[in-house]
Amino acid sequence: MQAWLCENPTGVEALSWREVSTPKPGPGEVLIEIQAASLNFPDLLIVQNKYQMKPPLPFVPGSEYAGTVQCVGDGVTHLKIGQKVACLSGTGGFGTHTLAPAKLCLPLPEHFPATDAAAFIMTYATSYHALLDRAALKAGETVLVLGAAGGVGTAAIQIAKATGAKVIAATSTDEKCALCKSLGADEVINYSKLNLRETLKTQTAGQGPDVIYDPVGGDIAEPAFRSIAWRGRYLVVGFAGGPIPCLPLNLPLLKGASLVGVFWGEFAKREPQANTSMMETLAKWYALGKIKPVIDRTLPMSELKTAYALMGTRSVKGKLVMVN
Repeated sequence: MQAWLCENPTGVEALSWREVSTPKPGPGEVLIEIQAASLNFPDLLIVQNKYQMKPPLPFVPGSEYAGTVQCVGDGVTHLKIGQKVACLSGTGGFGTHTLAPAKLCLPLPEHFPATDAAAFIMTYATSYHALLDRAALKAGETVLVLGAAGGVGTAAIQIAKATGAKVIAATSTDEKCALCKSLGADEVINYSKLNLRETLKTQTAGQGPDVIYDPVGGDIAEPAFRSIAWRGRYLVVGFAGGPIPCLPLNLPLLKGASLVGVFWGEFAKREPQANTSMMETLAKWYALGKIKPVIDRTLPMSELKTAYALMGTRSVKGKLVMVN
């Protein structure tokens, strides 16, 4: 098998595409032949040694992937050889094969393409957990999605619309705004051209959004929070914009608003039954056509460094997917 090895987490440049021996699954593991793997923001942080999880060296990055079970270890009863699965295990995805914990593998329906499956778990699970579990979003409420054209942003738009909410999608270019409109956003804001707070006042008749979904952080966080509705919920999803914002604590006080942390990975570990139920709902929504991953483009697995470079340009809409 071949894989991208990280022997020294100093950045993308240190990764090397190598021939390595194909491992055999131990108890509770499966060997997966990888068909597709998506690129997520944590995949960049982990090779820079900036992510909270620091795997032993050397490791193969690639947190999310889909493929076919080639071999099963002892004790694995719910998966079989030849079965199509998706998995989010944190590492291992950027190669031709990987070992995965069987308990983390999501069996796929027959008509679920690997490219979609590889871009499904992290973004949709994060957005569903954020909007419906943490924010208790209700039909008729207004959601502001920041970074709306990215992977989690596009998922958040679709999930909010499936819930019956009004969606305002905020992003940085007219092209990205057009994508958000095509996904069902009711209003869009190009915050590179328009004043976010003033535009939100107009679009919400002065009330502000009930829920703000923020995977961006940075400079946009404070003006967004200042715009929130009374009893609003501000979802802290991530910091793709770089700096972690320092919000004045008088803001939630004055608005009677909640600052809500979203950590789907920890939720899945601590509340596995609730997470399984959520994933079953998302799979049903996919089958019904309510949600579908936005794939910016697919690239051969051997061109992973090109994909990382594209991610750095902030021009990607939805997800980048590597294929074997």
